[in-house]
Amino acid sequence: MSSSVMDRLGFWGAVSARVRRGLSLVAMAFIVLAGPLATAGEVTLHSIKSKALGTDYKYTVYLPDGYESGRLRYPVLFLLHGNGGNENEWLVSGQVQQTADKLIKDGRVQPFIIVMPGGGSTWWVDGNKDKAESAWIGELIPHIDASYRTIAERGGRMVAGLSAGGFGTVSAAFKYPELFVSAAALSPAIYSPTPPGHSSAMRVAPFQKDGRFDQASWDRLNYTAHWEAYKAKKMVVPMYINSGDHDTFSIAYHAAGLFQKLFEYQPKLVEFRVIDGDHEWSVWRDTIGDAIRYMTGFASRPTGVKP
Repeated sequence: MSSSVMDRLGFWGAVSARVRRGLSLVAMAFIVLAGPLATAGEVTLHSIKSKALGTDYKYTVYLPDGYESGRLRYPVLFLLHGNGGNENEWLVSGQVQQTADKLIKDGRVQPFIIVMPGGGSTWWVDGNKDKAESAWIGELIPHIDASYRTIAERGGRMVAGLSAGGFGTVSAAFKYPELFVSAAALSPAIYSPTPPGHSSAMRVAPFQKDGRFDQASWDRLNYTAHWEAYKAKKMVVPMYINSGDHDTFSIAYHAAGLFQKLFEYQPKLVEFRVIDGDHEWSVWRDTIGDAIRYMTGFASRPTGVKP
């Protein structure tokens, strides 16, 4: 749950959120232990030493059924959480393991790997303190390619995220289109020109200077700063965008602005959905499957020798 939502809940809401987070960790432990028995895919927790962050960098990885017994190489989805989240949230609150298992089992998408890093409140960018972009782009991606049987090229790499993770997704797709074959931004917190006052963007380190929100930092890190460079590279990243119609941060409005830019530049390679809901997990949990179907439609199929 994002810190902005905690602000609105107040003291008892924050306590409740902490309780739910504790329960989520317990649930995550159960998933890791029981996942291979209960569902087709396998989920495990790992970490790397990050020079960019100066600390251990945790991530969870979903491996599709057949990975351990085979020799195929698979496309990878890097799935980013929202502000204040961790490497477990997409598994517990987003139920992405169950969604991926069903899509693969039903033959609606090809088998693929999901990597879910824990980024805290970094918004996935190199801000004024943490170097989160350097960590996940410069360290985690090479580590994943070296540690798992991935398709280690643009055609085998996707990126998606919710809220602050949507912010990071759009930023990464525009800055590094040579790395990603497709992307999905769910309720992306890409406010232009300025975040609303109750957004966590007003209070997190990447966008602060001298302890206060800094508009110049926001302008430097938001997707609008990368738009012209993205077009200059002439390497299009197909993108799925959505928002709840009652989003408390008016993200449907800001997402529509992003969609319009992309529609004018790559009209056949962008999709926009507005669904019933607020800035909440029901929106992201119910639409991640649609986003996965869209992204994997552009990704390479597993390649190599079948068992």
